[in-house]
Amino acid sequence: MSDQDTAVPYDHEAVAELQSIRQSIDNIDAAVIHMLAERFKYTQRVGYLKAAAGMPAADTAREQVQVARLRSLAAEARLDPAFAEKFLNFIVAEVIHHHERIAGGDE
Repeated sequence: MSDQDTAVPYDHEAVAELQSIRQSIDNIDAAVIHMLAERFKYTQRVGYLKAAAGMPAADTAREQVQVARLRSLAAEARLDPAFAEKFLNFIVAEVIHHHERIAGGDE
């Protein structure tokens, strides 16, 4: 016997609304991925500029400003600022890794 055979019949309106909401979530996820790809195109350009100018991969002063800015934006958007900071830190770590690879001639 499958789960469907024993499943409780759910309200069709609730199921339809759930599917609609999930489609919206899927669309937002796709947009986030495309925005991240666009962001990384620009950070890659930054990496090449830094490497050509002999600048370090990391810029802690800029990172501190960005953390404060994103925490503020998150609070305004009713998103946990700590989550926004963790998300930014994850992205910045990846960007620095890319910059180090570029400076080392690996890209």
